[in-house]
Amino acid sequence: MDEVTQAQAISGYAAALLAVARAEGDADRISDELYRVSREVSRSNELRETLSDARIPVDRKLGIVSDLLGERVSEKTVALVDMLVSTGRIRDFEAIADRITELLARAEEQVVAEVKSAIELDKAMRDRLAEKLTEAIGKPVTLQVIVDPELIGGVVARVDDTVFDGSVRSRLRELREAWG
Repeated sequence: MDEVTQAQAISGYAAALLAVARAEGDADRISDELYRVSREVSRSNELRETLSDARIPVDRKLGIVSDLLGERVSEKTVALVDMLVSTGRIRDFEAIADRITELLARAEEQVVAEVKSAIELDKAMRDRLAEKLTEAIGKPVTLQVIVDPELIGGVVARVDDTVFDGSVRSRLRELREAWG
């Protein structure tokens, strides 16, 4: 499949999944869950390979998805991930989730801020962070938060090509550099 056809397929799947999420009346939550799950699948070569292996029966793959996601995400999100697995699109999952996020943000006249945090952020923390990023870039943002315990503490936010690094790791690196 050439790049244009691949991009069209990704956009088509994203639009279809977003339409389902909107019809379910829970587009923001489903989009957020799909985004987080796509990152987990992308980080695990073994999981991604297993879910995309044509030799493994689809029912077994769906069982893996169900076991992994269980109560962590909504049933609607599990069903959409199942659909991607069943149709053989799991390799495109991250790109599809990104496109869904972009479509939702654009509809709300916002830009996407991918935030990596050492801990789960509660609503108040998310709201404050969104407010600060909106001030910094001059456009309203929609947050996509990924928990990354390797950060030790703090957050790293990326909006397009701009990175805001407030992680403990970067602060420690700056201190080491300052003290030589």
